[in-house]
Amino acid sequence: MRLVALIALVLLIAASAATAATSDIAPLTTTQRAQVVQAGEYHSGCPVTLSQLRVVTVRYYGFDHRSHWGQILVNERVASGIVRVFAKLYAMRFPVHHMQFGDTYGSRKNVPRDGDFTASFECRQASSSPCTRTNSTTGSWSEHAYGEAVDLNPVENPYVGCGMTRDPTALSYLNRSNYRRGMVNNAVVAAFASIGWGWGGSWFGSTKDYMHFSINGH
Repeated sequence: MRLVALIALVLLIAASAATAATSDIAPLTTTQRAQVVQAGEYHSGCPVTLSQLRVVTVRYYGFDHRSHWGQILVNERVASGIVRVFAKLYAMRFPVHHMQFGDTYGSRKNVPRDGDFTASFECRQASSSPCTRTNSTTGSWSEHAYGEAVDLNPVENPYVGCGMTRDPTALSYLNRSNYRRGMVNNAVVAAFASIGWGWGGSWFGSTKDYMHFSINGH
């Protein structure tokens, strides 16, 4: 029994070391704070403060079939869970297109032209369904404004409603039965569900947000 316990302890330490070697959780630096503000993603009246946010650095498997370091800005209270989720995505070789800090924050000159970047914190209201045919908002804070939601590969996983999407580059992904790289699958949904997060692709009705995962499923 002692040998079994020792082996279990060694495996636990090894797993912890592996996770630590492929992730980091840190407060925003002074430069990063300025970049978030510069991009208009933080302003007076936001429901969280910048000090409540954490920069999570993880490895991800890219569309180029290579390993990359990526960063995502989330609420401190969900940071460790997000580390575990992205460790699972990396282990299953689920491809993430872009996930760099500068994709969302800063001068915008480094934003990928395809707009296909994975991100979390944006201090904004929730967007209305594409069914409305406008770019209006709902009048309530998005879960992104709390840093408690992640949009994963938005081109391959569009926000749809009434058979429409506001992103013309995502039209070919409206047919979810034609599975291609970067599209959310059951294993990805299970990875987020392992930390209690829900998926916008499971919403009732015609409105689905296939890119969207959040702490409360909304």
